[in-house]
Amino acid sequence: MSHIVKCGLIQASNALNTDAPIAEIRDANIAKHMKLIDDAGARGVQILCMQEIFTGPYFCAEQTPRWYDATELIPDGPTTRLMQETAKKYEMVIIVPLYEVESTGVYYNTAAVIDADGTYLGKYRKNHIPQVAPGFWEKYYFKPGNLGYPVFQTRYAKIGVYICYDRHFPEGARELGLNGAEIVFNPSATVAGLSEYLWKLEQPAHAVANGYFVGAINRVGRELPWNIGEFYGQSYFCDPRGKILTEASRDKDELVIADLDLDTIREVRNTWQFFRDRRPETYTSLCKY
Repeated sequence: MSHIVKCGLIQASNALNTDAPIAEIRDANIAKHMKLIDDAGARGVQILCMQEIFTGPYFCAEQTPRWYDATELIPDGPTTRLMQETAKKYEMVIIVPLYEVESTGVYYNTAAVIDADGTYLGKYRKNHIPQVAPGFWEKYYFKPGNLGYPVFQTRYAKIGVYICYDRHFPEGARELGLNGAEIVFNPSATVAGLSEYLWKLEQPAHAVANGYFVGAINRVGRELPWNIGEFYGQSYFCDPRGKILTEASRDKDELVIADLDLDTIREVRNTWQFFRDRRPETYTSLCKY
């Protein structure tokens, strides 16, 4: 019998003007997402992931300390606790991307992972932090991750998280595979232009190279006053052969659902023996630079 897991991705536009009080922005975005989360629960989704820092706009388009107030504790903050209650209600694993405060002045781009019984399993902190013009000033806001590339054994599957800019680096994607990930989720905030042609190239390539499923999430809309470009959605799932299974629209708030047959992983890895045939002893120079 096939081992099928029903998974979902949520893409959405920012819910409130960016000049509104930050607490109101957070509440509005959570309220918007809760409607989609409830829909996912009603449709039997077993694993669900939202977009990068889903509680607000992509504020890295400017550099101002105002947005430090958007941080919250993980797991002891209000959003993680809410998602624990929601996960338990629907028996649904939820990946919760947030702006995390560890201590004053130490902030991370993080995703909390909550099991289907509401248990907090741990978190992934974004490792690769861009500082790219125009409008991706992330080093101003985020300390690089320090938790490695954890894989979480959930009720339904072993999952890993790779956040946005991380996807440009094959090393961490490989480590997630070696650590046992069956599904890797990549919550993102990326705009049309520079990297759009890579959106459906890099992550299917990671899926093929490592023999796992990938769920890629991107927000939608234009965010004023910055207007650094159109967040072009097109969230999707791809399988270990790199085939896109389902894809969202370019410009709508949307819940994307796919049935992932985890038995495909064994089938593909038994055909393409990349893990057997890799030669780590020949790659030592990768760690020198």
